[in-house]
Order: sequence, then C-alpha cells, then structure tokens
Amino acid sequence: MTSPATNANLDSSEPRPTTPADPVPLCVDLDGTLIKTDLLVELAFGLLRQRPSEMLKIPVWLAQGKSVLKTELAARVSLDIPTLPYNVDVVAFLKQQKAMGRPIYLVTASPAPVADKISAHLGLFDGVMGTTKDTNLAGGAKRDQLVQAFGKEGFDYMGNAWADLPIWGAARNSVVINPHLGVRSAAERAGRVTTVLDNRPPLWRALLKTIRAHQWMKNVLVFAPVVSAHQITELSTLGHAAMAFAALSLCASAIYIINDLLDLASDRAHPTKKRRPLAAGNFPVTTAMLLVPVAILGATAIAWSLPVNFQLSLVLYTLMSVLYSVWLKRHELLDVIVLAGLWTLRVVIGGTATQIDLSFWLLAFSMFLFTSFALAKRCSELYAVRSISRERALGRDYRVTDLAVLAALGGGSGCMAVLVMALYINSSEVRLLYRFPEAIWMLCPLLMYWVGRVWLKTWRGEMEEDPVLFAITDRASRWIAAAAVITLAVATWPTL
Repeated sequence: MTSPATNANLDSSEPRPTTPADPVPLCVDLDGTLIKTDLLVELAFGLLRQRPSEMLKIPVWLAQGKSVLKTELAARVSLDIPTLPYNVDVVAFLKQQKAMGRPIYLVTASPAPVADKISAHLGLFDGVMGTTKDTNLAGGAKRDQLVQAFGKEGFDYMGNAWADLPIWGAARNSVVINPHLGVRSAAERAGRVTTVLDNRPPLWRALLKTIRAHQWMKNVLVFAPVVSAHQITELSTLGHAAMAFAALSLCASAIYIINDLLDLASDRAHPTKKRRPLAAGNFPVTTAMLLVPVAILGATAIAWSLPVNFQLSLVLYTLMSVLYSVWLKRHELLDVIVLAGLWTLRVVIGGTATQIDLSFWLLAFSMFLFTSFALAKRCSELYAVRSISRERALGRDYRVTDLAVLAALGGGSGCMAVLVMALYINSSEVRLLYRFPEAIWMLCPLLMYWVGRVWLKTWRGEMEEDPVLFAITDRASRWIAAAAVITLAVATWPTL
C-alpha cells in the first residue's frame, strides 16, 4: 500500500490499494480524474462550434439549475468520445482492477448520457451514475447517492477536486488524481488516502505552450519598418516598436487560446495538434479562459500609450484573427489570403506604432512571401492528414488531392516575392537608402534558394506545420539570413 505522502504511478508494479479479491466497489470521478478536462466547459464550447445561435439559451438553462444546463447541453452537442483526453495511467489501473474482478462504477457530475457513452467506449464499468435533469450529482448529492447504494465506507472513491471532499469523508479509501491546489492535504484530513497520482507536466511549461510564447517570434515583423527605414539607431523609435511587439504578443496569445478552445475536437483528431496542452488536457481549460481577458487587458494597457493608428490596427488584427478562428479558416484559399494578410498586418502595426510610412514595395513583398508561407502551412497539414490515411483535413475545406495545386500556388507566390525584390532594387527609392544598391542583388538568389528549399521540404513532407518556425530552427535558413544581413550591411555601411 502506498503512503499518502508519496506520489504514486497507478500503472506501476507497486502494491495496489486493494487486493485482487476486494469486493468493495471502486467509484471513479470523470472530470479531471478519468479524463483530463471539464466536460461542462467542453460542452459549452461544443455548442458554440455546432449551434452558435443557441448560446443565448445558456443563461435561461442556468437559471433553472446547473443540472438543467448540463442536460440541455448534452442533448445538443455531439462530443468525439474516443478522442477525449483520457488519463492513460488511470485507465491502465482500472483495467487491472477490472481484470481482478473488482466492481468499478463511473460516478460523475457530468450529464448521464455523456457518461454512458464514455462507459460504453471504455468497457470498464459495472454501472454509471451521472447528472440528470433533476439532480446535479456533485458534492453532497454524489456522497448521498453512493452511501445509499453501497453504505458508508462501503466504497473507495477516486477523485481530484474540492467538490470530492464530502465523498472522500464517506468512503473507505481515497485515491487522489492530479489534485487541485490544496486538495491533497484536505483529502488526507477528510479520509484515508491510499494513493496520490500527479502525472501532469510542469504548469509553467504547459503555460508557455498554451500562450504559444514561441510564436511571438512572428511579431518581430513589427520591427521591419524600423529596419527598412534605417532608423534602427533611433532609441525612441525602437522603444515604440518594442511596445508594439509586447502588445501584439499578448493579443496574439489571447487569440491562440480562443482558437485552441474552439478547435478542441479537431485538434484531438490531428496527429500532432493533439499534443497541444488544451487538447491533451495538460492545461486547465478554465484557467485558459481566464488568461484571455488578462492578456487582452495587458495589450490594451500597453497600446494606450501608443498612437491612435496603432490602436486601430491592433483592433483590426484582433477582429480579423477572431473571424479567422471561428469562420474564415474553414474556407479554402480564403483562409490562406487572410492568414497572409494577418502576417502582413504585423508589418503595418509596426509602421503605425513608430509612425513610419510604409512603402508599396515592403507591403507587396510581404504579401507574396507570406502567402507562400500560408500555403506551405496548409500543405504540411495535408501531409500530416495523409499520413493517418484521411482524405480531408478536419476543420478545413481541403482534401489531400489538393496538394499539387496548393504547392504550385505557393511556389509561384514565393517567386513573385523574389520578383518584387528585384524590381525594388531597380527603383529610385533604393538610391536614397543605400550607397551601393547593386550589392542588394545578392538577396535575390539567396531568397530564391530559400523559397525553393521551403517548398522542396514541403513537397517531401519534411516541413513542420509552421514555415516561420522552420525558418528559425533550420540551420541552412539561419546561414541564408546571416548572408542577407551581411549583404545589407555592405550596401548600407557607407551611409551609416
């Protein structure tokens, strides 16, 4: 028997909290225990995805009681039961207990119809107790029903939350799974804790992945106007660009979280996106929901001290991003154009923050290059879909057979970016900024080589799903970037 003071892996070879012949039933909670998420929140976001027009009914249902809310949501929302984030260690433990002949019951505050489907999928439970329209089976109500069914101390209970304390107080033994803050010690005071399992990744790591801190690298584009206008030595200008970077990063993180919350079902069915913290259940959905307004308020506070045009640009970016997340990304080609527009809008945001006029050349180059990026992203996603023998991308209006067309468009768009670069070198504006503009010609073969490399990797199925991150992590790309910086320094140095 494991010590209450020790974290134990339920799937290990250590002694179990019960013996093989133990007739006392094991009652298992669902939310946060058997699965690493909250089904009520999942159902609410499912309603938003599947029947957005009925979201206004939620306050009406809630006014009639939480049990009515859960029942109505379960009746309207279809969840993909097999892809829910099950706690694999708990499932393995329950399979062992089942093989020993121990009775196991699923007892949950989630709606009974959903619990029945989960029970049917796993095939582990001898019975299911869940919330009905008349009874919200949580806390004291769950305790009373278990005591009525099995008697006081006639069952063991596996749970994770503060609401489980009354049940642990009436149980013979308690098993604590990934406990909320302070729950472990409270459970030990309430009853006899035999096992504690905490198999969650470090919260700080899951947080960084949830807010997509690595994606903030894209927001370096706000410095593009500063660099192209040769104002990189102006500290006040750099300061405004840095503030724009911070505000845009916070805003982008809020949008990424919203996007992940809306895409929970499709991400879980995806071969790589299923590992995202929210999809995998490694970061609390409720905490993620709280992070959204916090990030938006932080971005607003920073934007307040920048020009009005920056504030308007940031609002436009937010609206476009949300519209993209909830609707536009599901429409073929339109999603690519909007995604490229959002990348280009980062450059515009940098210009409005620093009050630097953007040239036609910079905007045209950005739009063609980022369209190529967006198409490479879609192609890499389709390769991932094809690897699991699917014909269509979930949540996208693309088929695997579209790969050749998308690759042709993407490669052509990348070549157009090179052409814009070549025309810019021949323009009159160049001689105002560079002493030796002829040196910039070296950028054209460098860019052509890099675009070709991106698409060769994409066509081979070797491209990660984000070409921007590929550019940061790929060694050849870093060498190309270094060569480009040297080229610009040679062309610019005498004028500095």
